[in-house]
Amino acid sequence: MNSPVSRPLLSVENLVTRFESNEQAVYAVDGVSLTIQRGETYALLGESGCGKSMTSFSIMRLLPPAGRVVAGRVLFDGEDLMQLSDGAMRRIRGRRVAMIFQEPMSSLNPVVTIGEQIAESVRLHQGLKGRAVKEKVVALLNDVGIADSQQRYGDYPHQLSGGMKQRVMIAIALAGEPELLIADEPTTALDVTIQAQVLTLLKRLQQKRGMALLLITHDLGVVATMADRIGVMYAGQLVEEATREQFITEAKHPYSQKLFESLPDINKREQPLAVIHGAVPSLTEKFSACRFAARCDFSDDRCHQQLPPWFDLGEGQRARCHRFDSATHSAVNNSAHHLPDQSWQKNSRDSAATTLLDVKDLKVHFQLRQGIFSRQSGYLYAVDGVSLRLNRGATIALVGESGCGKTTVGKAILQLNRPTGGEVLFAGEDLCQLSEAALRKRRNEFQIIFQDPFSSMNPRMKVAEIIREGMVTLGIGTATEQSARIDQLLTQVGLPLEARDRYPHEFSGGQRQRICIARALAVNPRLIICDEPTSALDVSVQAQILNLLKQLQREMGLSYLFITHNLSVVAYLADEVAVMYLGRIVEQGRVDDLLNHPKHPYTQALISAIPTINKEDGREVIQLQGELPSPAAPPAGCHFHTRCPQVMAQCHTRYPASSPLSDSHRVSCFLYSESS
Repeated sequence: MNSPVSRPLLSVENLVTRFESNEQAVYAVDGVSLTIQRGETYALLGESGCGKSMTSFSIMRLLPPAGRVVAGRVLFDGEDLMQLSDGAMRRIRGRRVAMIFQEPMSSLNPVVTIGEQIAESVRLHQGLKGRAVKEKVVALLNDVGIADSQQRYGDYPHQLSGGMKQRVMIAIALAGEPELLIADEPTTALDVTIQAQVLTLLKRLQQKRGMALLLITHDLGVVATMADRIGVMYAGQLVEEATREQFITEAKHPYSQKLFESLPDINKREQPLAVIHGAVPSLTEKFSACRFAARCDFSDDRCHQQLPPWFDLGEGQRARCHRFDSATHSAVNNSAHHLPDQSWQKNSRDSAATTLLDVKDLKVHFQLRQGIFSRQSGYLYAVDGVSLRLNRGATIALVGESGCGKTTVGKAILQLNRPTGGEVLFAGEDLCQLSEAALRKRRNEFQIIFQDPFSSMNPRMKVAEIIREGMVTLGIGTATEQSARIDQLLTQVGLPLEARDRYPHEFSGGQRQRICIARALAVNPRLIICDEPTSALDVSVQAQILNLLKQLQREMGLSYLFITHNLSVVAYLADEVAVMYLGRIVEQGRVDDLLNHPKHPYTQALISAIPTINKEDGREVIQLQGELPSPAAPPAGCHFHTRCPQVMAQCHTRYPASSPLSDSHRVSCFLYSESS
C-alpha cells in the first residue's frame, strides 16, 4: 500500500460514465485512468465532445440526472469519492476539491452581489462569522487581483467585465482553500490579454497555496504555458499521456500530431493546413478497434480489428497506438511529411492591387438614454474615426479585445448599422449615401459570415432553403437555376448533396459554418465580412474552414475583412492587419511586418499575451493593468494611456496622429510621432 508521502492526491481508475436515453446509452467517459500529484498541473486536452468536462463532472459527482458513473474509482487522498454519501461528498466538494466553470456569467447569481456570493463559500467551508467573513472576502478579492476590493464587494456580476467575473469565480473556488482545483476551460471566453492575466493568476495562486490543478482545455498554447503533464482525450478515452516537454517536442499518438499540424501560423501561409478527415465516432457504439483508425493516416488492418492497449514509451510517456507494439514497432514521428505537400495556387483572377473597399474616417456613435422619459444622456463611441483600404482578392484582419468596435465596423461597412459619419467607398461608390432601395440592389456584392453558425440560421428551414433565401430575396436566377446553384455550392464547400434536405441541428459546428459560407457565396459577392468565423471551432475543424476560405479566395478572387482576436489565424490568412483599441485603429501594416515588429505598446502586449508552444522564443508576456475603458466615456488624450506601460505626459492630453513608419506600416503613438 502506498505511503501518504508517495500517494497521488487524485487517482482516477478505469472511470466509465454512461448517459441513458430512451433509445440508447452514450459512454461519454470510457475507461479513463489518470493520477495527479500534490502541487502538479495536469492538463486534460481534447476537442469538443471528447469527454473532458464529463470526466471532471464525474470526479466532482456533478453529473446531470441522465448520467451516472457505472464503473471505476476516484481516489482523493486515498478515499474513494464514489463510495461517499451525498452529505460526505458535499463536505469535500468546495472545501478540499473546487471547480471553476467555463462561462462565469452563467455560474454567478445575477441578483446577488459578488461579495455575498464569495461570503457564502467562506461561511460554508471555513465556518467564519460576522466581520471576519467580510475581511476574508476582501482578502480573496485582493488575492485574485481585483482592485478597490472594498467597493467591488457590493457590485453585481453584470457590473464586471468577463475577466473580472472569472476572477470572482476563482475567489469563490479558493474560499475553501482546496487541495485540488479543477479549471474547466477557464479562459476560453476571454480575450488574449485577459487570458494571460488569468493564467498568470492561477500559476501564482497555485505556487502560493501548493494546490494541484486539473486544467481542462482544447488550447495547445495554454497547455504549453501551464501544464506539467498532459493527457490527450479522444472519443471518451485517453490516447496519450506525457510530460509537457515530451508532448511539445515529440507527441506520439497520430491524433496528437494532427492537432499540432492543424495549428495555423505564418510559416504555413503557402500551403493548406493539415486536417483530420472524417468525424469523431458516435459514443453510443461499443468499440472493438481503435477509435481513431477511420481518420488516421497510418492505420492498417489491425487498427480496424483490435483495441490498442497502452504502450509505455519511457520516462512517463505512453500512448494507445498499435504502431508502438514492439513486435511490429514503427514509431510515429512528428515530422513535416505529414503535412499536405501541395501549395496554394495563385489567384485565378488577377487582383492587380485594385482597391475594392476604401473606408474613410468611419464613425458609429450610439445615443445613450436614461430615465422614464428616455432622455439622451450621452453617446457610446463604438467606432470613432476608422480608416482602412482593402484590395480585390486580398484579406485584411481587424483585431482587438472584445468591445473595441471590430464587429460594429463590419456592420457599418455593410450598412447594417448606419454610420454617424465618414465614407464607405465600395468600388468607388459611397454606400453611406445610398437609399435603402439602391442599397438592396447592391447587397449581393457584400455578404457576412457570423461567429455562431447555429444561431445565424433558421432552425426550421432546410439547408437548401437557407442557401436559396438570398437568391430569392435579390431575384437572382430561376427556380431551376437556383437549385443547380445550391448543388454547386454544396460541392464547393465540401458538403454532400443530400445535405440540402437536412436541418441545421443535424450537422456539426464545422459543417454548419460551411453552410453559412455557401449561403454567403450564393449571391456571388465580391466582399465577405468574416466575423470570428472560426472562434467557436476546434483546431482541426478550424483548419478545414481556413483552408476552404483560402481556396475560395484564390478561385473566385474574393476579398475578406476578417474580424478576429486569434493572431495565429491572422498570421496564416491575412495580408494586412489593423489593430483596434476603443473604437480607433492604433496600428496597421503588412502581416509579417506587424506581427514580427509591432510598434504600438498595445500591439506589443496583444502579441506577447498569445500562449505559444515554442518555449525558445524568449518572449515575455506584457501584463496590461486594468480593463478596457467604456466607449461611453473614453479617456482624454490617447485612449490607451490608462493601461500603457510607456505612458508619457502628453498621452494624457492629446490623441496621437497616425504616423507612417514605412509605405505599408502606420502607428498612432507619440513614441513614433515627429511632433513629440
